[in-house]
Amino acid sequence: MKCVVVISIVALGIAISGGVSAGPADVVAATASQESSGTWRFRVTVRHDDTGWDHYADRWDVVAPDGRILGTRVLLHPHEDEQPFTRALGGVVVPDDVDRVTVRAHDSVHGLGGAEVEIQLQR
Repeated sequence: MKCVVVISIVALGIAISGGVSAGPADVVAATASQESSGTWRFRVTVRHDDTGWDHYADRWDVVAPDGRILGTRVLLHPHEDEQPFTRALGGVVVPDDVDRVTVRAHDSVHGLGGAEVEIQLQR
């Protein structure tokens, strides 16, 4: 009987709080194109169940294979009514010896940890 009571209390808590909180932010698509200046422009689509200023996808990073962050797109506000959403970042310097990058998203509660996308760069 105690198990039934505990399950009922957990279910009631979820109902009162509005459901289970959003998980980590996921990168669901990403492209890269080299600009005439030799720098790179990234278009990245992120999905996250933003709930407002207290929990939202707040940035994404372009990361070299050795872990160096080559570029960061800061997301200045929640996207509660726009999911998934796409934003771009240009002017990213990618060293000539780097032939692939990983794009990862970050959220204000979980940090990193969602789905990432690897891009093979076409020079």
